[in-house]
Amino acid sequence: MTPKDEVQTVAAAFERKLLHIPFAQIAPLYLVTPQKKATVKFKQIATTILETGLVEPIVVARDRQDPRAYTLLDGHLRLEVLKDHGQTAAKCLVSTDDEAFTYNNRISRLATIQEHKMILRALTLGVPEDRLARALNINLKTLQEKRRLLDGICEEAAELLKDKQVALTSFRMLKKMKPLRQIEAARLMVAMNKYTINYVRSLLAATPDRQLVAEAAPKKIKGISREQLDLMERESANLEREVRLVEESYGTDHLDLVLARGYISKLLSNVRIARYLSQHHEEFLPEFEKITETGALAS
Repeated sequence: MTPKDEVQTVAAAFERKLLHIPFAQIAPLYLVTPQKKATVKFKQIATTILETGLVEPIVVARDRQDPRAYTLLDGHLRLEVLKDHGQTAAKCLVSTDDEAFTYNNRISRLATIQEHKMILRALTLGVPEDRLARALNINLKTLQEKRRLLDGICEEAAELLKDKQVALTSFRMLKKMKPLRQIEAARLMVAMNKYTINYVRSLLAATPDRQLVAEAAPKKIKGISREQLDLMERESANLEREVRLVEESYGTDHLDLVLARGYISKLLSNVRIARYLSQHHEEFLPEFEKITETGALAS
């Protein structure tokens, strides 16, 4: 075999050039309803396109029967915005694969802290606040709050939440806590995979007064007595300790379980061993089979 024969090529995922395609030649996968157009997301896309133009091109695939026809893979809302403003064609990125799953399900949502950094970057480059607010379809007050998002948040807590979608209100509640408690709360949010306002509110309620900043107002939660608050504080402290213990041993425990599963699977694949267990230790065999069928441990 020659070195030339060993060279492997990777097929391009897209055609090299953007094409200016009339909308009449593009068939969408679904229709954008009036209800969808009334959502905040649609309005935000519309204002962004009006302010900055179409930044991310529409993705289409050629029809296998008619090369002049295209299937819309990604950009249904962008296409509707352009149509609503009288445009009849746009530059499109042509995919060599007509599989829409990749575009619709492998989406990386913009995290709250990432959006904050994007806003800071835009303001540093000289974009006026009012124009940026229009582009994001938010009012000026909300933009300014997003700009000051990490004021009062310690670096360790911000690092834990940097790729999470956390509501602005949740950050307001975190700012009422002292740095060490912010870190504890952020760890609990990540461990529980909960970033809702109600969950952060419960963490704030379970925070002892000594772990709140001096400016924070005394906790007053409707329907909860002082005794119940004290109990929540104790339970929260216990949960934090348990989470830390689990974090310390999780990697080793998971590796042990994976190795044990592999070993048991190998044993049960031996017919003689499986027969012996069924005859002499019948109570163990179903449990061993459950372990070998646990797909989560194999991943």
